[in-house]
Amino acid sequence: MINQKLYEKLVNKKKELDKLRPFPKAALQELKNQLEIELAYNSNAIEGNSLTLQETRLVLEHGITIKGKSLKDHFEAINHKEAILFVEDSLKEDISEKLVKKLNEFVLDKIYEEEKGRYRTTNVRILGAIKSPPQAEKVPRLMNSFVECITKNPDNLNIIEMAALIHYKLAEIHPFSDGNGRTARLLMNLFLMKYGYPITIVLKNDRKKYYQTLKEADKGNIKPFMDFIGYCINRSLGIYLSAFKRAWSISASKKLPKGHHTRKNTSVYWQEQANWMQ
Repeated sequence: MINQKLYEKLVNKKKELDKLRPFPKAALQELKNQLEIELAYNSNAIEGNSLTLQETRLVLEHGITIKGKSLKDHFEAINHKEAILFVEDSLKEDISEKLVKKLNEFVLDKIYEEEKGRYRTTNVRILGAIKSPPQAEKVPRLMNSFVECITKNPDNLNIIEMAALIHYKLAEIHPFSDGNGRTARLLMNLFLMKYGYPITIVLKNDRKKYYQTLKEADKGNIKPFMDFIGYCINRSLGIYLSAFKRAWSISASKKLPKGHHTRKNTSVYWQEQANWMQ
């Protein structure tokens, strides 16, 4: 279903990245920290969080309270960082309903205490959506089938296609009262990271295209959404390759410590890739 040329590019980049393993520890840690912040910022911003990237960094790295920003915005940033750490600790676990609920529990912690990690019990409508989520009483059965589909992969999807399907199906079921989008993006990342892919970020600047492809999936055509997720993965693979090639080069030349300037290079790469759909 995914564009074949794009899929082949992703596979080749992944093979190229695997040849660089084991990654230099200093470079890996710095890059991981950077992408965790980027992921928290973008995933929350898509849902309306008002913290900037720099403000998100200050909250997560230094515990600073940003004047004029709501407590909810601060909790969303902190919660997302805790959620991605949970993801990284859960890579050897099978994806289960319990794990999905735990992700949502992290996302909504201290914000919606009564609803966090619990399937919704009321019907909902999504503003601007072309179809409504299933009725609340159907959610437990649908979530059971959702996890079974991931485990059995009846359509024999490749890793990229399955990652996109996981995101879309969880968003379509909309099992929780809130935090479904962030939970879906976290679960997609958990699945990808199980297979050695880097943290994949849907950028705030790509929100329009993101929602457009989700709407197409709602109409029955999931291919544009799979391609969109593929491009997001391609961007992250590019960041990792750029950072680790440089790190190994620096290490080999012994001019600078491993990982030096990784953050700068990462930021530049994001800027270079920001207009990939224009």
